[in-house]
Amino acid sequence: MSTRIPVTVLTGFLGAGKTTLLRSLLTQSNGRRIAVIVNEFGDAGFDGGLIEDCGDAACTPDDIVELTNGCICCTVADDFIPTMEKLLNRDRPLDAIVIETSGLALPQPLLKAFAWPAVKTRATADGVVTVVDALALREGRIPLDDDATKAKRDATHDDPVEEVFEDQLACADLVVLSKSDLVAADQLDALEAKLASRLRPNVRIIRSHGELAPSVLIGLDSAAEDDLASRTGHHPEGEEHDHDDFDSIVVTPQPADTLDAMRSRIDAALGLDGVLRVKGHGRIAGKPAPVVVQAVGTRVDLAFARPDAARADHLVVIGLKGFDTDAARRALAGA
Repeated sequence: MSTRIPVTVLTGFLGAGKTTLLRSLLTQSNGRRIAVIVNEFGDAGFDGGLIEDCGDAACTPDDIVELTNGCICCTVADDFIPTMEKLLNRDRPLDAIVIETSGLALPQPLLKAFAWPAVKTRATADGVVTVVDALALREGRIPLDDDATKAKRDATHDDPVEEVFEDQLACADLVVLSKSDLVAADQLDALEAKLASRLRPNVRIIRSHGELAPSVLIGLDSAAEDDLASRTGHHPEGEEHDHDDFDSIVVTPQPADTLDAMRSRIDAALGLDGVLRVKGHGRIAGKPAPVVVQAVGTRVDLAFARPDAARADHLVVIGLKGFDTDAARRALAGA
């Protein structure tokens, strides 16, 4: 059997910092040929463009495939398998593949796809890297309860955010605690202790401010597809699942007068009940470059892109099913 291409599955909830970590990995690739599959929840792509704009020769559009309109865990046959076949059939062999899943994706169905005949002899799930937002844990936006509290919560109601997060943790071979610079050291220690109690044995937790060496993320050699039984979370192996608890819209807003005005719009949208994430590109009146918008929880990051960045001016809003989409559109329009 020929050597199989290692595939890293990069997962983590909305806004955890997966794309930032992936950009860092590519800029440190040192000539290795790494292809990337980026999956988005919703009808409009965004993260793939951020990766292409990283300014490094490794971030070439030819090596980046963007899959939109649904989590990859629900579109394995239609999207993932054909994409993998195209990458594996390239004349110039790849050194590695990284899959950045949607923040709402469940890793288990994706790992099962490595057993498909078109993939199993040519690629292996080298490792599942779960990125966890330390700030979201500290602020309670992602539940991280002890066993007793979790059992009580589960008995009273279902929490769709907790369910997705639980599945992402259950599959992890490595947990990256992102945004660790925004949380005090003693609080990080407490969060790590709680995380460790929810993980499989021997799963490491490392802290990150957005950059890690490729050797940390690639080369875990876990063959995760052969170990599915130990990676069951809220959704046991074979259980049907969907994403009916979440929804997304795409908004094309008019340019804002200033960066502060745009920040106020994003803050207003994030403040709506059920809104979890806002990301995309917007415009400031009179400025040639688009503005990259990254917003989750109480944190709004705005930065001008390169003036030549040919990106559609739209914002993606992701939230719990039933969030007020009209109010979100009005907020982002500055109404």
